[in-house]
Amino acid sequence: MRLFQRRKAGKASSILAVVTAFTLLLSACSSGSESTSSSGESGAGEKTTLKVEIFDRGNTPAGYTISDSYLTRFIQEKFGDPNNIDVQFVPVPRSEEVQKLNVLMASGSEVPDIVFTYDSGTFNRYAEQGGLTELTDLINQSGPNLKKFLGDETLAYGQYDGQQFAIPGKRLVLGKYASYVRQDWLDALGLPSPETAEELHTTLKAFKEKDPGKVGTGLIPMGMSIASAQYEPLIWSFIEPLTEEQKYTLTQQLGSNDYPTLLPGFKDALKYMNTLYNEGLMSKDFGLDKDKKKLWEDVSNGKVGFYTEDAGEIYISGTYKNLQTNQPGAVMTPIDAFKNSEGKFAKPAYAPNAMYVMIPKSSKNAEAAMKYLDWMASGNNLFDLQFGVENENYELVDGVPLIKDDASPEIAGRIYNSGDIAIIVNGKYVGEDKKNEEAYVVQVESKYRDDMRKSVAISNTDTIQPVRFSKPIDAEARYGNGLKDKFMEFFVKTTISKPADFEATYDSMMKDYMASGGQAILDERTEAYKAMK
Repeated sequence: MRLFQRRKAGKASSILAVVTAFTLLLSACSSGSESTSSSGESGAGEKTTLKVEIFDRGNTPAGYTISDSYLTRFIQEKFGDPNNIDVQFVPVPRSEEVQKLNVLMASGSEVPDIVFTYDSGTFNRYAEQGGLTELTDLINQSGPNLKKFLGDETLAYGQYDGQQFAIPGKRLVLGKYASYVRQDWLDALGLPSPETAEELHTTLKAFKEKDPGKVGTGLIPMGMSIASAQYEPLIWSFIEPLTEEQKYTLTQQLGSNDYPTLLPGFKDALKYMNTLYNEGLMSKDFGLDKDKKKLWEDVSNGKVGFYTEDAGEIYISGTYKNLQTNQPGAVMTPIDAFKNSEGKFAKPAYAPNAMYVMIPKSSKNAEAAMKYLDWMASGNNLFDLQFGVENENYELVDGVPLIKDDASPEIAGRIYNSGDIAIIVNGKYVGEDKKNEEAYVVQVESKYRDDMRKSVAISNTDTIQPVRFSKPIDAEARYGNGLKDKFMEFFVKTTISKPADFEATYDSMMKDYMASGGQAILDERTEAYKAMK
């Protein structure tokens, strides 16, 4: 089974490993309603079937499924029915999105008409190998509202080799991470909020030894998973000041993130993690927690004293509400906990584009797909998808929708995954920048808004900007997915190794990482830097 026709002779596809079982499974997930047409044209009485990818995060509220919810029905009613289009949503697990998307792309016939990823290497690879529809004419003909909404600067992030192969979402919130600590535990022990890794180590040991929350054997001083939000703020605080050359040559972009594997200080960060783990100060089985479900469960049940997370996620996801329900009196405060050698709370920031929304070359419904994205950018559609129903989900105050605290779980659940539905934007879009910022903060219950605002401010403090060349690094697209797995293995194995084995484990994992593509990326980035200079 062929993935797609190559755009350049001699370029071997890296995604030809097609697993039939996965394909059949994902096909079954997407066949909730009968397709009446596979054509991009819709005649009288003949419906076009438009298949759209959707992330499944495993958090769908009762009464809905990931592919049949208030928002999917809204889309069918407001867009599908008037255009004689049957919109079907194809679930893809968020924690395995690149792997599953590769399987779908390889299947050809089963791939949705609209797919997306945050992974720039995956986008570049699909574009280079000829797997995507070139979108310039489609945008000009069928996407005037979309083009105006995104603007040329954002659209440029979806170009490869001068051609438009993706619709990049507009990212409104660039800050990534904040840390959170059990303030009631600190108060009980008379401790200040930690501001450095050394101070945090002292705090975590006090949590373990004195157990201020009376948790018992289930106590987890620092919550951890293998999601980037849990380890990136810590690791980057150990990175030493870099020259321009080091930033460009030693940084490795794998997917949507810059990885510090080769940067000075990385080894020290892993050594610190190893110390915490061997002293029993962090989640024991963090290496098995890919989607943060176990971490969120532990935080909600009052077991965790400190952790780092996506800014505001603790309030948006309901984790903090669950904690205070399960542990009355529990207080978790947003803090900046990792000051580096320069006295800065350095942490990565997002690039100004969000996910890459793509139409596979094999799609027969490219025009309908573009119409769908343009519809999302038209009128009040994006607003309604993000905020729900006025006076039920929100109240409009000075042009900013404030979530209603008294909304029932059923009503609040309408828009639980609006961020994965409204794929042309990341953040809350109202119009003006200040209103967008405020809308992002006030999407949570009023009692959490001060902390929400603080967490967002922390995420925007001393940010490290992504390092990008003017053209993609081919080796990053070729080896990126595999190296992300290698990095996770590197991170986990060095952390859980016995202290006496740390050096040998580190050296072995670094050798494996470099041999698996790390050296090729280093070489190409070094040459690209020379050419840039």
